[in-house]
Amino acid sequence: MSDSLRITGGQPISGVHVVYGNKNAALPMLAATLLTDEPVVLENLPLIEDVFTTLELLEAIGAEVALDRVNHKVTICARNIALTSLPPKLCAKMRATILFAGPLVARAGRIEIPSTGGDPIGRRRIDTHIAGLGSLGAVFSRTPDGSGYGFAAPAPLKGADIILDEASVTATENILMAAASAEGVTSIYNAACEPHVQDLCAMLTAMGAQIEGVGTNRLVIHGAKRLHGATAAIGSDYIDAASYIVASLVTGGELTVKGVSARDFGVLGKAFAKFGVKWTLDGNVLHLPAKQPLAVVDDFGGAIPKIEDGIWPSVPSDMMSVLIVLAIFTEGTTLFFEKMFESRMYFVDHLINMGAKIVQCDPHRIVVIGSHNPALSGCRVSSPDIRAGIALVIAALGAKGESVIQNASSIDRGYEDVVGNLGALGASVKREGC
Repeated sequence: MSDSLRITGGQPISGVHVVYGNKNAALPMLAATLLTDEPVVLENLPLIEDVFTTLELLEAIGAEVALDRVNHKVTICARNIALTSLPPKLCAKMRATILFAGPLVARAGRIEIPSTGGDPIGRRRIDTHIAGLGSLGAVFSRTPDGSGYGFAAPAPLKGADIILDEASVTATENILMAAASAEGVTSIYNAACEPHVQDLCAMLTAMGAQIEGVGTNRLVIHGAKRLHGATAAIGSDYIDAASYIVASLVTGGELTVKGVSARDFGVLGKAFAKFGVKWTLDGNVLHLPAKQPLAVVDDFGGAIPKIEDGIWPSVPSDMMSVLIVLAIFTEGTTLFFEKMFESRMYFVDHLINMGAKIVQCDPHRIVVIGSHNPALSGCRVSSPDIRAGIALVIAALGAKGESVIQNASSIDRGYEDVVGNLGALGASVKREGC
């Protein structure tokens, strides 16, 4: 796969962008298809590399996969499970393979997961997964070489009262999937309530589980003796939408975004409002006017505003990188506090090299001194992860001159056809060989 993007900045990003399904909803929902031997149809599927890797994993396990690229839809039938030890090469591509733990230990009674890959944004602890699945009756173990781990269910899983030590999204999803077919009732306290968790709940309900408290931090799951096939829709990817909105804002463009969720943008709008951003929302269509006079809105008493991430409905950690780029092009000063991952902020060195005025206080906090016309110049940088990668692309679109974004395949893991979509909106961007 070609691995670099060559971008010439200065072109307004304008036009119509269509948003498809949320990556963070698609991956657990794909894993959940293993809970039944009947066909499951997932609609609004994002055509991104992490989805393709997950589909390969499902086929390796024994599922039949029929992908309809034209209609962004996939039909999966896990009638037979031929493999419970996941292939190392596929697991090395992403961390989300841990989402197979819940459904496979519930359906097949065991799973072995080798060392996983993923973005280098900080430690990703699995202790909450271990404790939660353990409460249902799954036994955790390490592989002999210590690089991987597994779960086994010596007896059928049984419902339990579970208090999570952190509101982990993936741990909540794993426990949800296992509990959906466990005997009895499971209560999850301190559960994550992000939109993608809600999408998974809707899918499991369509498959025959009963779930109470969806959208809150206490979920009650009444397990079904047998889950059946269903059709479910993957919710809109608000991070994708936010990324294209920022690209349009920093280049002075006018953008219409189709397929957004008013529920999600009610939350995200609070962060954008701190930069003076205005848009109109009509159903699932968002319209962003051109050449907005971006200016930081100070906190009470003229204090420097702070953007900090957290669990929903706080600012998602995945959105911090693009908001940092927005702050560079906004008149005023903003403090960013990344509380969830200790390595996510390291990419700002690239932005500083491009000319951004950023002070890195420590691994978790930076101060951005923004301007209507920041003196950003194109340069050669490397994308360290999905979200930092798209942030660097957006910075390059707003910079003067030419930039080369290396390791562009990391961006493809979470964004569909970046070159085609940006090119259709007026960007000067092309993909080059390694």
